[in-house]
Amino acid sequence: MNNMNPYWRELTASELLRKEHRGFVGGLWDEIGRLQFDFMISRGLTRESKLLDVGCGALRGGVHFIRHLDDGNYYGIDINKSLLEAGHQELREAGLAGRRVHLQRTEQFDASGFGVQFDFGISISLITHLHANQIIYCFLQMRRVMHEHSSFYFSYFEVPELLLSDAYTQPRGDVVTHFLSDPFHYTRDQIEYFARSAGLKPRCLGDWKHPRSQRMLELRLT
Repeated sequence: MNNMNPYWRELTASELLRKEHRGFVGGLWDEIGRLQFDFMISRGLTRESKLLDVGCGALRGGVHFIRHLDDGNYYGIDINKSLLEAGHQELREAGLAGRRVHLQRTEQFDASGFGVQFDFGISISLITHLHANQIIYCFLQMRRVMHEHSSFYFSYFEVPELLLSDAYTQPRGDVVTHFLSDPFHYTRDQIEYFARSAGLKPRCLGDWKHPRSQRMLELRLT
């Protein structure tokens, strides 16, 4: 992913102290953190659920999930070690330092090391930065840690059709997405094809009130 976007860059200790990680992961820290939590509650997340946060970053949503879930039921993976360190900083500041969490650095979207089949998965603003083969590979990895009743959710940028023009301005947030470069957009048919290629059953849920017009995809085994 190094040639895709700067997300792989490790932040310095001083940058973390200045909370620059909040902007590094896309900003809108409070708004999107709460939005994804409320969304997951609406989809049936309970305290007893085991949740995988894919591309968890500095725990923008994780802080909310960890506060809600039973101790030890939150799991997060990310490529950037410094952001995971920032996540621990955010937990301390939120008074959650004593909670048991499971965070793992991986470059391959691999959560199998936890030895858990997850009830739910959430991924916000991850596949918006990935090209098609990376998305399919990510979905293949998710399939390994799902059970027959699992529901995994991925946000993505959608376009109504493929355009000769590379750039497309999303309806909200003044975000310009691209077919050839990051941030990427895809049609609904493409996103569903990626999921089916990984052996998963997709359902595009559409608008979930994301401030930058990201849409939501649900993945299930059956």
